[in-house]
Amino acid sequence: MLTWDDIQAARNRLAGVAHRTPVLTSHQFDEAAGAQVFFKAENLQRGGAFKFRGAYNKIKSEIERGPVEAVVAFSSGNHGQAVALVSRLLGIRATIVMPNDAPQAKVDATRAYGAEVILYDREAQSREDIAEEIRRDRNAILVPPFDDELIMAGAATGAVELLEDVPDLDAVVVPTSGGGLIAGWAIAVARMRPQIAVYGVEPETAADTKESLQQGRRVEVAANPTIADGLRVTSPGKLTFPIVQERVRDVLLVSDDELVETMTWMLERMKVLVEPSGVAGAAAVRHRKGDFRGQRVGVVLSGGNVDLRKVAEYLSDGRR
Repeated sequence: MLTWDDIQAARNRLAGVAHRTPVLTSHQFDEAAGAQVFFKAENLQRGGAFKFRGAYNKIKSEIERGPVEAVVAFSSGNHGQAVALVSRLLGIRATIVMPNDAPQAKVDATRAYGAEVILYDREAQSREDIAEEIRRDRNAILVPPFDDELIMAGAATGAVELLEDVPDLDAVVVPTSGGGLIAGWAIAVARMRPQIAVYGVEPETAADTKESLQQGRRVEVAANPTIADGLRVTSPGKLTFPIVQERVRDVLLVSDDELVETMTWMLERMKVLVEPSGVAGAAAVRHRKGDFRGQRVGVVLSGGNVDLRKVAEYLSDGRR
């Protein structure tokens, strides 16, 4: 079980390595949302996403336990980039298993950090099985994308920073996929400011956590088409879901159109580039998916790794 001590240990490991990302605000966004919103800009983290925190904490912890020659991870993009970057910093060989429909910009960035990328068909192959075979063949450490206490603890350090900078929040809103980010944040919030409500956000077409909460058990969503590639996990994690059940007030749903509108608005008005997955929390607040009127709300901008050609398409489609 993830503990406050785990989060504090992660903070010590990440000190001087991870960026303490800024908290951004916008009066125009506040007016549209009917709330005072504080954005934790993890799109400005090393590797372009919050994933660097968990990847570094996990790999560094394994090194503290004994020699690590190689690591393997599976990811649609941001986690893979983070593992590749951390491995380069620590001098370890990395292999990343990525779906063949992953954004090319994320595949290219992962390779640029020095990792070997192995592509698979998400409709016909199991990324877990591929990664397990690589782990055995190469004597590698598996670095999971979310279902691991060290990954969650690393992600939680962003919440600690936000609540140090803006302690008097009424709610925090967190993009939700496998649950590593929101589970870590929920534990940190419960320790530091237990009165703050924690909300998750998913795409309407990839609402595995929402459906799991409604049914009271982990369910799998087979078809989950969405432009938010980082939120396309088919089921919440075994370790993360119990934390979400206990500590998350609700999971809000947003459409792809709302993601694009919010992403475009933030780029044009705030001059901040956030990918569709990373802007989910902002979209939920902007389009009033929950009742945040008059509240002080922390929102995680969880990543900024987006293909600029896609950005041009989104801008063009939006104007049409």
